[in-house]
Amino acid sequence: MIEIAGRVWSEQELVLAGAAALGIVLLSMLILLVVAVRAAGRSARATEPLVVQVDTLGRAVEALGQGQHALSGGLKSVSDAQATAQMHMVQTMEARLAHVQQQMTETLHANALKSANALSEMQTRMNETLSGSSEKTTKSLTQLQERLATIDKAQTNIEKLSGDVLSLQDILSNKQTRGAFGEIQLHDIVSKALPADAYAMQATLSNGKRADCLIGLPNPPGPIVIDSKFPLEAYEKLRAAGTPAEQTLALREMKAAVRTHIKAIAERYIIEGETADGALMFLPSEAVYAELHASLPEVVREGFAARVWIVSPTTCMATLNTMRAVLKDARMREQAGAIRKTLGMLHRDVEIVLERVAKLDTHFNQARQDLDGITTAAERAGKRAGRLESFDFDEQNDGPQLISVADPSR
Repeated sequence: MIEIAGRVWSEQELVLAGAAALGIVLLSMLILLVVAVRAAGRSARATEPLVVQVDTLGRAVEALGQGQHALSGGLKSVSDAQATAQMHMVQTMEARLAHVQQQMTETLHANALKSANALSEMQTRMNETLSGSSEKTTKSLTQLQERLATIDKAQTNIEKLSGDVLSLQDILSNKQTRGAFGEIQLHDIVSKALPADAYAMQATLSNGKRADCLIGLPNPPGPIVIDSKFPLEAYEKLRAAGTPAEQTLALREMKAAVRTHIKAIAERYIIEGETADGALMFLPSEAVYAELHASLPEVVREGFAARVWIVSPTTCMATLNTMRAVLKDARMREQAGAIRKTLGMLHRDVEIVLERVAKLDTHFNQARQDLDGITTAAERAGKRAGRLESFDFDEQNDGPQLISVADPSR
């Protein structure tokens, strides 16, 4: 393929074009020859130039054939060169395309590796993040469950406490149950402070009265009575009083109730020659006790005058601890003779032990002497055995010797 004047000509087209041009030239020459022949008849002189022209025309035709042959060879060379160039270009393009394809493949592979690494790292981070979040969530849920369980337990305790409060209110609203409540609390305090043989609950006195608790203290002062009283109604009216008049009225009622209790205890539980010259009135409420001392101190003094001492759970425990010390001291005095007798027996036992130790020491000394004699005899026997082994009988002839052994019955 050859490009001429902006048009691409093939080899066949060029050959046909050359043949057409040659035909046109020959046709022109034939026409000139005919013209020349016709002119020959007109002028002889004109024949010679015509011959010359024909000869020139023949040479030109020959040169044209040579040129056509050269043109055909050149076209073939150009076609071969163009084919070679096209082949080289194709090979070069293929090589470049292969190189570019290899570079693209390597780039894509590297990008794929980077993407895979990035995805792996991202997946690892996401797994770590999710694992940490899962652990935190699990821990938070566990703590939440524990707190909810604690709240449920507290709610249960609150409900139980509410029920206990309601039960306590029901108990305190009735005088009989309120008295039983005071007696139970008194028994609990006394049982914790004193030994079981130092007191008696619901003890009956010689006058037929039954005391809530009788503590057997030694004379003096003698057995002392503790009676439980609970003026709750008067105290509640005092707490609920909204005006000074209501408060004054409630104080009067509370004073009258406490005075009544003091008088009853003094008359029933203080018996000359049987009980102590005083008794204790137990108030099972610290609030009532504090209110009594704060608002009605004269009533407390009246109780002192009547030898009735008012105590609360706290002061009752302190008083009982003092009584326990008194009981312990009295029992120590009662047991002083037995303690002296026991000490004498202990002293005799120590003396017997010392005598036995002395005898045992004598036996040990005798055994030590016997062991020394046995050791000496064993050494002699070893020497004699050595002489027998070497057949040495002339060096020394020791007579038989007796070994002193202590009497084992000693």
